[in-house]
Amino acid sequence: MDYNNLLVEINDGLGIVTFNRPKALNALNRKTLEEFIDIVNSLNANDDVNVVIITGAGEKAFIAGADIAEMKDMKPLEARQFMKLGHEAISGLEELQKPVIAAVNGFALGGGAELTLACDFSFASENAKFGFPEVSLGIFPGFGGTQRLPRLIGKARAKELILTGKMISAQEAFEIGMVNRVIPTKDLLSETIKVASTIASNSTIGVKLAKAVIDKGYNLDLANGRALERSSISLCFAGEDQKKRMTAFLEKGK
Repeated sequence: MDYNNLLVEINDGLGIVTFNRPKALNALNRKTLEEFIDIVNSLNANDDVNVVIITGAGEKAFIAGADIAEMKDMKPLEARQFMKLGHEAISGLEELQKPVIAAVNGFALGGGAELTLACDFSFASENAKFGFPEVSLGIFPGFGGTQRLPRLIGKARAKELILTGKMISAQEAFEIGMVNRVIPTKDLLSETIKVASTIASNSTIGVKLAKAVIDKGYNLDLANGRALERSSISLCFAGEDQKKRMTAFLEKGK
């Protein structure tokens, strides 16, 4: 597929995906969502990619939500199909077998904020803003926001953000657990790449299984979560990577 609304760069084990509709503040229309689904599938199958970074083009926005101009005249069936497409795109990102970091470089509103919720974690620039303004437009978050946000920050805080539609700063997002770190704007991408590179330098199978066990075990009780952990870590001993890394560690110690 040719990508008109997204840029993809693969280098040193990192796949950097940039939403590239700066004149529309990188808003999510059908074409962009279709392209994103294809890119996520491609990155998942690409053995040269160990970590994925998501960011936005321009100085104003990460993703300023779904494309209101495209949504305005939708009938209920059309809206349902559009929401299904959004769910497929964002769930595909969430289910990616490789770690995903959002580098939020500006407005992350509506569908843009919902996309960050599906990443493994997010870093935000000092000028980033987060919000779910959908209720002011006669709808509500429809790309998974009503489900993922309460699980991340708690039901009461999620209700406050979604029902008021208010926008919050990067610092406020950090304080309630929506982002892991607030970074000076000029350093956002370089710092995100630094963290992603550290992850990429680690054992591919170890990182992959650790992410899977955390995600799958999150909703299990402790006993079943521990059982999942035991069975999964044993798989790390099936290949050569663990043996090479442990041997190198011991030889370095000597």
